[in-house]
Amino acid sequence: MDLRKLKTLIDLVAESGISELEITEGDGRVRIVKAAPVTTAAAAPMTIAAPAPVAAAPAAGAAATAPAAAAEPTGHVVKSPMVGTFYRSGQPGAEPFVNVGSQVKEGDTLCIIEAMKLMNEIEADVSGTIREVLVENGSPVEYGQPLFVIE
Repeated sequence: MDLRKLKTLIDLVAESGISELEITEGDGRVRIVKAAPVTTAAAAPMTIAAPAPVAAAPAAGAAATAPAAAAEPTGHVVKSPMVGTFYRSGQPGAEPFVNVGSQVKEGDTLCIIEAMKLMNEIEADVSGTIREVLVENGSPVEYGQPLFVIE
């Protein structure tokens, strides 16, 4: 089917009351589906939901302030260099690489982040003592998410 025929069919579907058209010509097949008017249906829930966040803004602002103050740990924060799954040990059931109070040297393995079936060892970039482990074993982590605090 040539491009002109295809354009004509698209225009016909757009201008008519039909929502879907399928044509088979030879060994080629074309299916044209008109998008449903989702924007009007989606606009109503958004309008209804809009006052709720505005009303909750003071509470959310107060809640955001409290974690922000708590999220400013003293010491060096080791952040995730990638998106993946955080593991504290090399194998299920094994001892964690580090615990709170562990002494680490620069280059010591702190954890593993699995990304796309690859196990990536995350190493300490400073020497010190592990003050906090900020992520639960087996949890998903985002790029730049704090993992450990080293003093």
